[in-house]
Amino acid sequence: MKTLNRARDIYRVPSLPIVRGPVFFPRLTGPQESWFALYVQVKHEKEVAKRLEMKSVTCFLPLVESWSKRQDRRKKIHLPLFPGYVFVHAVLDNYTSVNVLKTPGALTLIRNSEGPLPIPSFQIENLKTLLDSRLPLNPHSFLREGDWVRVIRGPLNGCTGILIRQNPRKGRLVVSVNTIQQAVSVELDVEDVESIPPPCPNIAQF
Repeated sequence: MKTLNRARDIYRVPSLPIVRGPVFFPRLTGPQESWFALYVQVKHEKEVAKRLEMKSVTCFLPLVESWSKRQDRRKKIHLPLFPGYVFVHAVLDNYTSVNVLKTPGALTLIRNSEGPLPIPSFQIENLKTLLDSRLPLNPHSFLREGDWVRVIRGPLNGCTGILIRQNPRKGRLVVSVNTIQQAVSVELDVEDVESIPPPCPNIAQF
């Protein structure tokens, strides 16, 4: 009997301690909330944004007014400013990343070899100011270099971007989102802007 008990002691598997407390997921980016570009199925941007909000994920879908092309009737509709993209604001860890990408219609987070690419917050604030101004916006080619300015008065006050002069009094402010390499422009008075240094190189281009 002693021999049998000794054999049981030798092959007994020690019980593991039960660890209680919060579960931590490794971060894919920095510890602060940042904006990221989520690439989604085109024409599904609104559905993806709605589903993300239902998951309590903060997102931003820039929309612009347009006239529908239906022949039987014309009405104003809201279309994505950048088709195929929804912007997500979060501390991006493994759990949040998977939660976002499992949303129906979501395809991928814009990233490089090191991970998802944060968007400088001023670029998102620029877009919100442009949309709030209700001024006509036009798609514009993405610019890497130019004369950087800040708007100091009027409905675009606070916006920063690259100024393209049309004449001594008028110009167009080009506002870009670098991670998706897309931009829009808006007309303004040249006297309403002041020159500023360009953003640091890692923000100006990638």
